[in-house]
Amino acid sequence: MIEFLPPNLHQLDLHLVQFGMEQCPPNHTVGPGVRDYYKIHCVLEGEGDFEIAGNAYHLGPGQGFLISPGTVSRYAADEVRPWRYCWIGFDGIKAATLLGQAGLSNERPVFRAEDAAFYEGLIQRMESTSYMKAGRVMRLTGLLYEWLSGIIETGSTVPAILVPQSRERYIAQVVHLIEANYASHLTVEDIARSIGLQRSYLNALFHDEMGSSIQAHLIAYRMRRACDLLVSTKLAVGDIARSVGYDDPLVFSKMFRKTMGESPTAYRAGLIIEE
Repeated sequence: MIEFLPPNLHQLDLHLVQFGMEQCPPNHTVGPGVRDYYKIHCVLEGEGDFEIAGNAYHLGPGQGFLISPGTVSRYAADEVRPWRYCWIGFDGIKAATLLGQAGLSNERPVFRAEDAAFYEGLIQRMESTSYMKAGRVMRLTGLLYEWLSGIIETGSTVPAILVPQSRERYIAQVVHLIEANYASHLTVEDIARSIGLQRSYLNALFHDEMGSSIQAHLIAYRMRRACDLLVSTKLAVGDIARSVGYDDPLVFSKMFRKTMGESPTAYRAGLIIEE
């Protein structure tokens, strides 16, 4: 059984791509090949071989393995005791960070999955959502988090490592964090800590790709949201200030004037005159 899921733009943090369970015939081989998403297998019964990044592993029940995007891998069922396994395919802005918490990477792709019934049960619960409509994606995302939490818990004694990501992924994480948290007391230090990079290094990456600092991007986004609120609502300037992350309306007004060239009140009045 394999199910492939359509892309869902509303689940940018973490989303399920596919899931399945299979009893493989002897010598059944997948690859060599690459994927555009992460894929994790848990061996339920039998044995098989897994090859990735120049390393080979012979695996059995109670073990699992990770395949990362863009990495050539190959795996094959044993000739005598072919494995039965279940798997999930997933991706998202937080995928690499969560796998890092479990200590998983191309260099360390194998993990303990001693409670095989736990992972098999999650696949069965995923299958049981087929009757759902509006809430299915959210339910499947929750089950994906359960799966990863089990791996993180099992590997919690392994020091967390930073999983290499592309520059684009780091930039996407910064943009997402700003758009999701601009109304709070978000700082560049908070963003860097959340992503797991030094502030200066992350800011340099962001500037190279976006042409501005993270702080400048945060301010610009807050001002755009403030403009939207000035146009679409009758909220007082102080309320708008708090809605975009400024406790002090005066500080907000100064920043708005610096960015937009006029005060919030003048900006709103100008729109009314134009109408």
